[in-house]
Amino acid sequence: MPHATSASIQARQRWMAILAKARPDELERAWRALADPPSYTFLRRPELGLVMLRGRMGGEGAPFNFGELTVTRCSVRLEGGMVGHATVAGRSPRRAELAAAFDALMQDRNRAANGEAVAIAPLASAQQERRREASCKTAATRVEFFTLARGED
Repeated sequence: MPHATSASIQARQRWMAILAKARPDELERAWRALADPPSYTFLRRPELGLVMLRGRMGGEGAPFNFGELTVTRCSVRLEGGMVGHATVAGRSPRRAELAAAFDALMQDRNRAANGEAVAIAPLASAQQERRREASCKTAATRVEFFTLARGED
C-alpha cells in the first residue's frame, strides 16, 4: 500500500466528513447516479453502537463525559480490492454501508473523479446550502443587546 501523504489524508478526511453528514436519500441517489457502481463485499456488516462524547469546561478545563451518541459503522471491500470504512451518527445501516462504499471508491484512482463529480461535490453543495439556510433562520431571530452608560453628573 502506498504511503499516505498529508494531502491525501486531508482529501480523505474531507470526503469522509461529507459522507458522514449526508442524508440517506442523497447517498442512494448518488450511488444510483454512478456510471458503473462497483460491487463490494462486507468486511464488517453495518452494526450499531455507542460512542462516548467528551467535553471540556470552557474548552480548556478537565475533560468530562458529556453523553453517548448512537452510531452505525460499516467496512466494505470493492471488487478491485479497495477498502472503505464509515461511521455515521444514528441508526442507519444502509447509510453507513453506502458511505463506506463511497470511501473505498474515492480511494480508487480510476473511479475517484467520477465519485467526486457524482457524489462528493453535490453532497458538499447540499450541505453548504443547508448550513446557509439554518444561518439565515438563526439570523432572523437574532436580538442585539446594548448597554447605555449613565453619566454621573
